[in-house]
Amino acid sequence: MEYETNNWIWDGVYNHPHVFGGLMLTAALLGLSTSYFGGISVPQLPYLWPDSGIFHKKKSEKKRIRVYMDGCFDLMHYGHANALRQAKALGDELVVGVVSDEEIIANKGPPVLSMEERLALVSGLKWVDQVIANAPYEITEQFMNKLFNEHKIDYIIHGDDPCLLPDGTDAYALAKKAGRYKQIKRTEGVSSTDIVGRILSSLKETTDTSSHGDACEESQSKSAQLSQFLPTSRRIVQFSNGKAPGPNARIVYIDGAFDLFHAGHVEILKNARQLGDFLLVGIHNDYTVSEHRGKHPIMHLHERSLGVLGCRYVDEVIIGAPWEITMDMITTFNISLVVHGTVSEYNSSLTGESDPYSIPKSMGIFQVLESPKDITTTSVAQRIIANHDAYLKRNARKTASEKKYYEQKKYVSGD
Repeated sequence: MEYETNNWIWDGVYNHPHVFGGLMLTAALLGLSTSYFGGISVPQLPYLWPDSGIFHKKKSEKKRIRVYMDGCFDLMHYGHANALRQAKALGDELVVGVVSDEEIIANKGPPVLSMEERLALVSGLKWVDQVIANAPYEITEQFMNKLFNEHKIDYIIHGDDPCLLPDGTDAYALAKKAGRYKQIKRTEGVSSTDIVGRILSSLKETTDTSSHGDACEESQSKSAQLSQFLPTSRRIVQFSNGKAPGPNARIVYIDGAFDLFHAGHVEILKNARQLGDFLLVGIHNDYTVSEHRGKHPIMHLHERSLGVLGCRYVDEVIIGAPWEITMDMITTFNISLVVHGTVSEYNSSLTGESDPYSIPKSMGIFQVLESPKDITTTSVAQRIIANHDAYLKRNARKTASEKKYYEQKKYVSGD
């Protein structure tokens, strides 16, 4: 228990004068009588009185700051993760609202991922402490009061990019008016709109352009194929745990593309982590993914690495992991167990190569994990392709608003 170190004596004088006077008299008598008692030592008053519990005022505990941030979190990517990382840095506890399917449809168009999938992705992020499902798209007065009173939220957070309702008003106007709003810096180079554009572009590459082709789609295709992501070492450090495994840690290794990070990835990583003390994830480079899957990944290597690093179950990643797990690799990283899920998009018939897990299998340290979900990157992409026209129209609107944002963009401090 901690106590105030200043003024406690004077508090005793004013609040307990009779007790204080009695202790002073007792101390004086004991001090004069030490020779009579044969040298009995008497504790000094500053050490005696604190234990009495009479004069002390307990230090007030520092209030934990709770911050709230909401979003659709559709097609979860490292930009979402970085926004939540920044939000968490503004407080002690981060509460995240996941907007309902109905609200997304009304304000942005059809979501790609279900509420269950989006909740799994948000809950799987290392910076998130609590999740509120079916949050409203607009911060209404009723919901804002609920945040403040029931969830004890101190501040509402959003990025520097505008969030407008269909009528053109600011979705966070009330929070700003209440003085409980804080802003973070938008993560450049990625958005759900951009990812949808990449998927539509990949469709255009593999189908007859005349069946779906028009000027709008062609324009989106050209702009969406190139990633605007600018990887920096600082961003990787911000996402990393920065902790090495202990000397006797059981290190579990799992590898893959982890393209278009989805709920299936979160669940398999969670199960893998439960098999040991430290989860090491190998992320194959773009060339390896293309060679063994037969098509280019939607997200580039560094984008995929950040997506995996943001997961709370991951301790470390190998960026550009080798396709074949060698003895040297097992020794270097002190790997105790190699696992692989039952759901995979790699096509072994494309290369005709030997089993990449042959060495850990021969050592008896390989285990097949039943994939908790049958979601794949391709199945998620197929949802967009199946509703091609709806997403094309949605992206046309969003692309226009993002273009306007970048044209008016100004420097915003932050990370």
